[in-house]
Amino acid sequence: MEPKTVRRADAATAAARHSELSPANALVAGTTVLTLDGALPVEFISAGDRVITRDSGMAVVAEVRITKRTVRAIGIRAGSLGNTRPDRDAVLPASQEILIRDWRAEALFGAKQALVPAKRLVDGEFIRDLGMREITTVELVFDTPHILYADGLEVASAQPEMAEA
Repeated sequence: MEPKTVRRADAATAAARHSELSPANALVAGTTVLTLDGALPVEFISAGDRVITRDSGMAVVAEVRITKRTVRAIGIRAGSLGNTRPDRDAVLPASQEILIRDWRAEALFGAKQALVPAKRLVDGEFIRDLGMREITTVELVFDTPHILYADGLEVASAQPEMAEA
């Protein structure tokens, strides 16, 4: 029998827990984002570029942060969230918020639309938890939060105050 004592998590466990939680909204390198210059891989977007948004039509990117980190990844099979949503198989960090506007929003959250982390949509078949993966994440930061089009999904941008950490 072990004594009941408070334990200190080792550095690797603490780092894994921290990297899984942050950033809240970031895209995986290679994700295609709609811009006024056409569909571009997110890592090719830079500050000053104009991105097409659901909520304002167009927004100017204030800052881009690219980081290689270990995060829990979620795989979404093409077409599993609606007709061509996503338009190809997609991988997102588990914390990336997705705007859902179909029967799932009503059935799961009792609303016509809901902004939910990708990990809350895991069904084990079409939307799968891929486990911890080392990936390059890209945060698109604007003056205010926006809903972007990424691989045919509607996803939340990084929060301005969260990006200043």
